[in-house]
Amino acid sequence: MVITKDLSRLGRDYILTGHYMERYFPEHRVRYISLLDGIDTGVDSTANDITPFRAIMNDMYAKDISKKISSVKHDKQRKGLFIGGKPVYGYKMHPSEKNKIVIDEDAAPIVRRIFGMSLEGVSCRQIAVQLNTEGVPTPAAYAGLPVPNPGPYTGLWSSERISDMLRNETYTGSMVQGRTRKISYKSKKCIKQDRRDWVVVEDTHEPIIDRETFDKVQTLLDSRRHTRSRTYDFLLKGLIFCHECGYPLAVLNRKNAAGEDKLYFVCRTYQRFTKAGVCTSHTIKEETVTQAVVEKVQEVCGVCLQTDRLLPQARRAVAKAIAEADNEKESSALKAKLDSLSAHLDKIYMDKLSGVLDETDFQRIYAKVKADRAALEQRLHRLDRPDLSPEEQSVLAKKLTEQFLETARTNRELLVSLIERVELTADKKIIIKFRFRQLEANF
Repeated sequence: MVITKDLSRLGRDYILTGHYMERYFPEHRVRYISLLDGIDTGVDSTANDITPFRAIMNDMYAKDISKKISSVKHDKQRKGLFIGGKPVYGYKMHPSEKNKIVIDEDAAPIVRRIFGMSLEGVSCRQIAVQLNTEGVPTPAAYAGLPVPNPGPYTGLWSSERISDMLRNETYTGSMVQGRTRKISYKSKKCIKQDRRDWVVVEDTHEPIIDRETFDKVQTLLDSRRHTRSRTYDFLLKGLIFCHECGYPLAVLNRKNAAGEDKLYFVCRTYQRFTKAGVCTSHTIKEETVTQAVVEKVQEVCGVCLQTDRLLPQARRAVAKAIAEADNEKESSALKAKLDSLSAHLDKIYMDKLSGVLDETDFQRIYAKVKADRAALEQRLHRLDRPDLSPEEQSVLAKKLTEQFLETARTNRELLVSLIERVELTADKKIIIKFRFRQLEANF
């Protein structure tokens, strides 16, 4: 038995409340009683019939409260008052005034140093490596925030964290809020807002970085943006992972001894946190791994891809393709003739209405054109498919089969269909995981 003061204490979400009232409680033989509403599922009462309407009214009340709270928060944001839970790294809450932030003298020097290193041309990744080498606590570690799912680089500075700090206008004395918003009052999930929808109020607190320095840093970051957007296409894109840390391998473009551009795989975790020793480099040529994977796939799939087994299917495919191509041409010609006859019928009918044709001539011409159109329609529905000679069919089918066998094993679409993931170990061993048990057995 479940007893509540009223229905709103059970829940204000009318969908969830209805689920419990109409499905969960009856299926589990639970009796529900709402004292003030007079609801008792253990007895047959008319008060139980209006329960869905009460749930909807309770939900509307929650929605109305949510709108009022959001309105108050937006008003505070427009006034430049801080309404977040914890200030950005480098600031702390004012000891006496509510909704105001002040500089944290312990963390502010780190912020100034990060901006200074950026002005000197140091990249975000190099800044993160330097801070990790010196053992500087990250913003989360400094604030003592718990990490629910710690990863291999938990507690380490990253280039993404440095970039976010360098882009944060809060350090210039402007209050920046409204970057995210909840989907609705029923969900805690937040989505990012466009830059034009942010609430920015200038001169609300003491700045850590002056505006001139901040603008120079933005110019430097924008000048390096094109180097980050370079992408490379390779056969194993999205399939190759590090066996030790489980993260996807990154690809780098480097020149070899002959001065030629070559792609190399490298562990992304090692690339970001080299000094921390979280993982190893796994550096190896992309073409070496690709060639090894393709050869192994050829070996495993050799049993499945046999010419004798594929030849009958190829013959049927060739015959069907040629027949459909010829039928399409003939069908287009017949449809054009039908359209012409239909236009002719419309013309003679208009001539009859205008008095150009008398009734006798109209009936004679109409009957002839209608008969021709019926014959064409019947022919359109009964198209004869051409027969291929055995010699032509064998030649085309054999050519199609050989072409398929040559390209199937190096085609990315087929490779993705066959392989779930490829893992590279620290000692350069390749582990291939197929999607089908039959291939795993051959492997």
